[in-house]
This record gives sequence, structure tokens and C-alpha cells, in this order.
Amino acid sequence: MSVISSRLKELGIELPVPGVPVAKYVPAVTVNNLVYTSGNDCRMNGKLIFEGKLGKDLTIEQGQLAARQTMINLLGVLQAHLGDLDRVEKVVKLLAFVNSASGFEDQPYVINGASELLESVFGENGKHARSAIGTSDLPFNTPVEIEMIVQIKS
Repeated sequence: MSVISSRLKELGIELPVPGVPVAKYVPAVTVNNLVYTSGNDCRMNGKLIFEGKLGKDLTIEQGQLAARQTMINLLGVLQAHLGDLDRVEKVVKLLAFVNSASGFEDQPYVINGASELLESVFGENGKHARSAIGTSDLPFNTPVEIEMIVQIKS
């Protein structure tokens, strides 16, 4: 069993098989030694675990759980794309969008749910640059959407 698979098992995480894209895009693209993922949401078994806006419909804690599930889904995309998460050298960057009510300013705390998971899974190599952006709406009324860039081993 690979190192990352073992770590995921220790954390009680089973990676989902990515669903078929709902529009015209691919889940991940590799360019040289970087993998760029498309945006993902907080679906579990095909259904969003939360819907709505942070600061109106959802608490920061619920947003963190949504961000964590979104990251689990992104790891599933990477697993399907790479075949083995041990090929990840470094998590480079997250771009995260938070469906925010007017006046909500705690987007960084919401996205910590994803960032903390990456550090738990990849250790130092999971530490990354990040943007957490508030937006007035997201597709399907998802509370968060995250995309990522990872460096893979040569």
C-alpha cells in the first residue's frame, strides 16, 4: 500500500470515484510536471452535503466541512488522473470560491477545512499558496468550489 493511501486510511478517508463532468471540460490536465484540476464541489454520493450561502444559510463550521469534502473529491480526481497519489511532489496552489452572503468576510476560515486536510495527508508537501474568494453565487448552489495545482514527481 502506498504511503498516501495508508495515510488516508488512517484518517478514515475513502476517495470517491470522480463523476462524469456536467459540462464541456476534463477533470484534470497535466502540463509538464504540474496537474491542474477543474473546480469541484462538496458532493458525496452524487449529492451536495450542504447548499447555500455562508453567513446566511451556513455556519463557518459547515463551510469547513464542505471545503473538506470538496478536497476529498479533488484527491479522488487526482487519484484517477495519476493512478497513485504518491506521485504528488507538492501541493502548489488552491483557488477557492465561497458562496457568500452580503457582508460575509470569513472566506479564509471556511477554506481552512481543505487546507488542513491537505497538510494531514501530505505533511509539509501539503502546505500551499491559496486564494479564498467570496462570490455571490456558485453553480448548483454549492457553498464552495475549489480547484488546485499540484507538482508531480518526474
